Amino acid sequence: QADLVESGGGAVQTGGSLRLSCAASGRIYSSHTMGWYRQPPGKEREFVAAIRWGFGQTYYADSVKGRFTISRSKGENTVYLQMTDLKPEDTAVYFCGLSTSGYYLPQTEFKKWGQGTQVTVSS
Repeated sequence: QADLVESGGGAVQTGGSLRLSCAASGRIYSSHTMGWYRQPPGKEREFVAAIRWGFGQTYYADSVKGRFTISRSKGENTVYLQMTDLKPEDTAVYFCGLSTSGYYLPQTEFKKWGQGTQVTVSS
C-alpha cells in the first residue's frame, strides 16, 4: 500500500484559498478511492471529499460543495484539494486517505492515512 504525505496547509483569512496536496509513494489502482477528511478542534473526523482513482468521479460533503475541488494526477500519484472561499468553520487538521475498497464512507474504509496538515481560517 502507498504511503501518503500531505502538504499545503496554513493560515488564511476568511474568503481565502489554499491547495492541499497528498503524494502517494506506492501504487494506486483504478479501483481505489482517495479522499480527504478533516478533524476540527474538539470534534470527530468528518468526510470532506473523495475521488475514484480510475475514472475520477468526485464526491463532496454538503458543507464544502461549490467551494472545494478534489482532483488527481495519475502521473504524479498525487491528489489535490483546492479550497476557496474558506470559512472559520473549515479550520481543522486535514487528512488524506486511501480506500482500497473504493468506498469513501465510512472512514473505516480508508486503510492508509497521511499525517495530516493544519488549516486555520481566521475571521
